[in-house]
Amino acid sequence: MADHSSAIIPTLQNIAATLSLNCGKLDLKAIALKARNAEYNPKRLPAVIMRIREPKTTALIFATGKIVCTGAKSEHDSKLAARKYARIVQKLGYPGVKFKDFKIQNIVASCDVKFPIRLEGLAIAHSAFSSYEPEIFPGLVYRMKKPKIVLLVFASGKIVITGAKVRDDTYAAFDNIYPVLTQFRKKSRQ
Repeated sequence: MADHSSAIIPTLQNIAATLSLNCGKLDLKAIALKARNAEYNPKRLPAVIMRIREPKTTALIFATGKIVCTGAKSEHDSKLAARKYARIVQKLGYPGVKFKDFKIQNIVASCDVKFPIRLEGLAIAHSAFSSYEPEIFPGLVYRMKKPKIVLLVFASGKIVITGAKVRDDTYAAFDNIYPVLTQFRKKSRQ
């Protein structure tokens, strides 16, 4: 883990991961009817939406046997939840289910720098990486090149970090942006 000069460590909020069951075509209607906490509306989405309580996650199960698992707060919980979804499908009459190609696709984290930020100044000084259109969205979108991460910076000092595939990229991105944010700290009026 990088040196946190700010003493602020971003909190993981959501991990999206994918995996393959490697078992051929699934009958989504049958899965939705047999499984608990499952819904299937093919007009809206060509996947079964399934939820489990522990770890609290949601999965999209596609007919191809691909699963997208979201909502986990750690890499371990994400993998555990993915295994549970695979096991549920297996128990519903697909004995050939294999847990394959598990991959974290996106990590979302957030933190608060505890001071207000001048977004206009930041947008002008870092115009190559920033887009700030307050009429459309209240935050500044900062596209960092290395690591390749997107940060949403709000005037309140709250930051959302997204696009990482590994936790350390989230921390590195925050460590890179923190000194920049301190330069655009809003001075409090007396």
